[in-house]
Amino acid sequence: MKGPDRFWNPYLAGVALGVVLLATYVVMGHGLGAASASFRVGVAALKAVAPEHVQGVPGLASVVESRPALDHWIVFEVLGVVLGGALGALSAGRSGREVLKGATFGSGRRIALAVGGGVMMGFAARLARGCTSGQALSGGAVMSVGAWAFMLSVFAGGYAVAVLVRRQWR
Repeated sequence: MKGPDRFWNPYLAGVALGVVLLATYVVMGHGLGAASASFRVGVAALKAVAPEHVQGVPGLASVVESRPALDHWIVFEVLGVVLGGALGALSAGRSGREVLKGATFGSGRRIALAVGGGVMMGFAARLARGCTSGQALSGGAVMSVGAWAFMLSVFAGGYAVAVLVRRQWR
């Protein structure tokens, strides 16, 4: 069966995520995260078109000082996430082009809000020097009290906002 009702078994997916998290600690010596990967890709692209600007801005220059911006474990981790997501979609029979939205919500508006939210999330993650996945998965795995408090707050905020946007999905 193909379509939005076909998913991986959540317990199997959770175990797989746990194995990936353990493997990142064993192989890379770091937990999961993604916030600085897009920053490093952006610095590499900027260096290709304006290398003097990158050297003139300390925050950008520090990324490429000792090695190329893309020569970092987190860039390859995010590539693995993309490949893993594609493999998961293919194995669950959910690959294809579609925009999931409510009946009263247009595709263009849904895409614009998703992109806008992603940009804001990326900007905030860069300001905070980390992303929610790194905080929740890696911090939670090492039993960080701050990580658990943060994630409980994220879920509480998500449930609170869901009440406001639920009608868009009916």
